[in-house]
Amino acid sequence: MATKKQIILPIIVLGIGIVGLVGLSALKKPPEEKPEVDTTPLVSVQEINYQPMTFEVSSYGVVNAKYMTEIIAQVGGEIIYLDPNFVKGGFVKKGEVLAKIDPSDYQSSLLDAQASIASSQASLVQERANAEVAIREWADITNRQPTDLSLRKPQLAQELAKLKSAEASLNRAKRDLERTIIRAPYDALIEGRDIGLGSFVSKGSPIGKVLNTDKAEVRLPIADKEMQYLVNKGVNATVNLSGNFAGSKQLWTGKIVRSEGVVDSKSRMTYLVAEIDDPYGLTTGKNELRYGTYVTATIEGSHAGNVAVVPRHLIVNGAVAIMDQDKTLRYKPVKVIRQEGANVVISEGLASGMQLITSALDYPVDGMKVALPEDRILQKEPQAEKDDTELAMEGE
Repeated sequence: MATKKQIILPIIVLGIGIVGLVGLSALKKPPEEKPEVDTTPLVSVQEINYQPMTFEVSSYGVVNAKYMTEIIAQVGGEIIYLDPNFVKGGFVKKGEVLAKIDPSDYQSSLLDAQASIASSQASLVQERANAEVAIREWADITNRQPTDLSLRKPQLAQELAKLKSAEASLNRAKRDLERTIIRAPYDALIEGRDIGLGSFVSKGSPIGKVLNTDKAEVRLPIADKEMQYLVNKGVNATVNLSGNFAGSKQLWTGKIVRSEGVVDSKSRMTYLVAEIDDPYGLTTGKNELRYGTYVTATIEGSHAGNVAVVPRHLIVNGAVAIMDQDKTLRYKPVKVIRQEGANVVISEGLASGMQLITSALDYPVDGMKVALPEDRILQKEPQAEKDDTELAMEGE
């Protein structure tokens, strides 16, 4: 049998353990309550603003002269004169003498032609006198109808033909003599010269090349889908050109004068031709636009009316997410009428003043609550003021 001591000792130990546990429980602080976490997603917004817009179509091209003329010698001979401006890069006026060919032989040919004219005229006068004599003699001899031969009509016709031939030779001699002086066909920039002083040229020899300076042209490729944004297929539209000159960006204005009317077989583009007046600023003094310059072009297009421009990546299945007055996400279907780089142009579906959600959401759902960053800031400010008040009271 267990002794009394063996029974009481375990009871005492158990009691001491219970008392210790109760004491430790009393000393332990209760867990602090965690503040409620607001899981409403934060979003950034952009206000929708409808404004009038005129479409623009972008392109590019290289500036070229409207006319390029290769000057060819029309007569042969020695070059006896060259104009100082008849050098590559020189500017000349219309009708200015570029070069002269030795005219000696052509002056002699002119004298020969003039002599032939005088001789033919004298022969014609003589033959007319002979014809008149023949008519009188025939009348004195007989009353019969005279023949053409008896009236010397064939001889008279022959002399007339000789005179016309002499006149043609005279005209040819005058023209050849005029062609010994080579003139600029229009106000031009000399693109190149193929002759030198004292060199001999024959008929058909190249003299040089000139480029007109009153108008320049730029061929501008336009994609087929962009043609819908141009009025009258772009003809008569204003075009703004930009390019670099002398280390700085320069601007020029021109006009679309025509379409080439075909689709390029390689690029599948339609080419519009822009025309720029006085590209070298010789008469107007405007910025110089040199031939061969690479330019970017902006062509004025049709009027789009009142539209809104939004980032393209915000369009999902033809709709955009907006935040309504209740801070709720709503999807609105929109009508996109054009894409411009990273943006799209919207004509219908939204209204001015709507808040377009521009930030990315992990799981956006129509009707979900959203919040702005400033809403969180306003929520924290009252709690911070309360904490400051409690600290002040404890300090007292």
